[in-house]
Amino acid sequence: MRAIFGYLKGSWRTVCVAFALLIVQAYCDLTLPTYMSNIVDVGIQQNGIESAVPEQIRAQTLSDLELFMTDDEIERIKTGYWEGEDGIWTRKTYLDDEQMDALADAFSVPMAMLYQMENSDTQADSTQAVHSMDELRQALDMGLVTKDQLLQMREQALDQMDGISDSTIQQIAVMYIQQEYEAMGIDMGEYRNHYLWSIGGKMLGLAALSVCAAMIVGLLASRTGAGIGRDLRNNVFGRVLKFSNAEMNQFSTASLITRCTNDIQQVQMVCVMLLRMVLYAPICAVGGVLKVAHTKTGMGWIIVVAVAAVFAVIGTLMSLSLPKFKKMQSLVDRLNLISREILTGVMPIRAFSREKHEEERFAGANTDLMRTQLFTNRVMTFMMPAMMLVMNGITVMIVWFGSKGVDLGNLQVGDMMAFINYTMMIVMSFMMLTMISIMLPRAGVAAERINEVLHTEPTIIDQPKLTGEEEQRDWQGRICFDDVSFRYPGADNDALEHISFTAEPGKTTAIIGSTGCGKTTLLNLIPRLYDVTEGRVTLDGVDVRDITQKTLRDQLGYVPQKGILFSGDIASNLKFAEGVTDDDMKQAAEIAQATEFIEGKLDRYHSPIAQGGSNVSGGQKQRLSIARAVARHPKVFLFDDSFSALDYKTDAALRHALSENVGDATVIIVAQRISTILHADQIIVLNEGRIDGIGTHAELLRSCQTYREIAESQLSAKELEGGATK
Repeated sequence: MRAIFGYLKGSWRTVCVAFALLIVQAYCDLTLPTYMSNIVDVGIQQNGIESAVPEQIRAQTLSDLELFMTDDEIERIKTGYWEGEDGIWTRKTYLDDEQMDALADAFSVPMAMLYQMENSDTQADSTQAVHSMDELRQALDMGLVTKDQLLQMREQALDQMDGISDSTIQQIAVMYIQQEYEAMGIDMGEYRNHYLWSIGGKMLGLAALSVCAAMIVGLLASRTGAGIGRDLRNNVFGRVLKFSNAEMNQFSTASLITRCTNDIQQVQMVCVMLLRMVLYAPICAVGGVLKVAHTKTGMGWIIVVAVAAVFAVIGTLMSLSLPKFKKMQSLVDRLNLISREILTGVMPIRAFSREKHEEERFAGANTDLMRTQLFTNRVMTFMMPAMMLVMNGITVMIVWFGSKGVDLGNLQVGDMMAFINYTMMIVMSFMMLTMISIMLPRAGVAAERINEVLHTEPTIIDQPKLTGEEEQRDWQGRICFDDVSFRYPGADNDALEHISFTAEPGKTTAIIGSTGCGKTTLLNLIPRLYDVTEGRVTLDGVDVRDITQKTLRDQLGYVPQKGILFSGDIASNLKFAEGVTDDDMKQAAEIAQATEFIEGKLDRYHSPIAQGGSNVSGGQKQRLSIARAVARHPKVFLFDDSFSALDYKTDAALRHALSENVGDATVIIVAQRISTILHADQIIVLNEGRIDGIGTHAELLRSCQTYREIAESQLSAKELEGGATK
């Protein structure tokens, strides 16, 4: 998890912008249920009258209400309204919430009293009520009734309304205001429609703003995730290119491919989800809880039940699926490994009629992955039905207990609907968090595998002790092994022991020996594919470890044991090194005896080469690999058994062309066939990692038993006698 947040650190500005936009989106989403509640409670039930504080009121009506108000309440109303010349008092527009609440407290009880007086069944009609109010005012003026007695009547009315909720009193006051508006000639239908259009327009605006914020966040999250994936792929690939053979052996090729593709895809997907959901869900959940707390429905315990049910469901599913999610990446690795082995080894598989066995091996790995994925998918299919069951159950609970509150007058229908919406938002927020928490372990494993590559330090690094000018010197190509020993990482014994020889410019040095004696290992020490364990390898007297890898390898023309070509055409492969011209390419092809088959192709040098050179023969692949090395005009040629696929005639012609055209270069040849190295200036015989003899062909036939045994296995008696007498 820490690694994933570390990847996001580089995009902190985008994360901050996305966080701000998510706050805007959450604010819009959390405000919409409140407006929906207002449409039901205020727009429909109260005809657009928002509170017990009228926008306008007649002076006579205000005088009637003041009979049942204290002096403080009267003063509060006087400061909250403007007195008009037409006898209409108008509410000031700049009142804050606290002032509005105070006015509502002052108005609500007197309005409820007057509404009950005017609409009581004991009254014949409203004119009798007005007549009684006139008598009440006259009695007050004559001193028959005092202000204290009127306030005492108010207290008695409050005692009678003790069982009525504040919400019901507010509703009665609103009905009184509606009567007052009608008496003033206000069209209540138009008044209601104006309120509904106003709230509806605000809801549309908030919905549009929420959609825009969500779209921008989605765009930012996608760009950030794609950028993180791009950077990780570049970093992983760049790190792999710096690996020596030791690090490449530590990670299998199939595993590196999986880490660079599937693992990074997992991290990229989770980064997108983190920006889109993980930041949004807590904001929405906290905001929903605060909104629910302000509704004062008395049903907050239902949210606790809902969240507990969600955690119970998610916890059960996670406990079953998380171990399988962690196992899945290793199964993907194994499937890729087997796929790569089968695809690259299809020829020997067919030759040994092992198709059935390999199909079974692939089917086994494929089935293991399928079973794991099937198990996790089956477990996760319970997620949505279980969540819907919880959400519908919570909705039923809210309606059941909320309807009782509505019946008792403690709760309005709109508030209950808003409570349902807020509860669903809170539950969905926790569900989003838990869904992400299921994805995180797999992404965390993927991030660890990626970091394992990124944090693996290459053992072959540049430690240059030469200045830039010294590295640009005119290198001659003299290679010297000075008491070199080498042991592979983790091995118990040395692969090479006390190797000492010198390969001079203009001369050919050949290395021969039995299979597994260390020939290729010795050659790999020169370009620093491995570093020596003891001793040193020098180029013109300078330890190769003191030269930058680029400078060192610029002096080398390396042809590996297995010829590797890249997809493209012949020209792109021969001009693989920097600065190779068309003339260099054609000359190299001629030296490598490749001109004949190149010219025989329809497109010649622009003839396509398939991946790995699968559309050319082994001998053609070797000749193109040799031509690629020759084209860069190196000071040292390293041929690792690079003539094995050539016939004797081509082999001889190629070696002759090399001696004529690159005679000033150092040539080191690893060979299995003695015919390839008969005319080498010196032949080094390796036996179990040690030098068993150094000399020419004739000298070794006389002095080295190992070499003679190899020669006897490949040459006729006449050739042996001729070679020994030279």
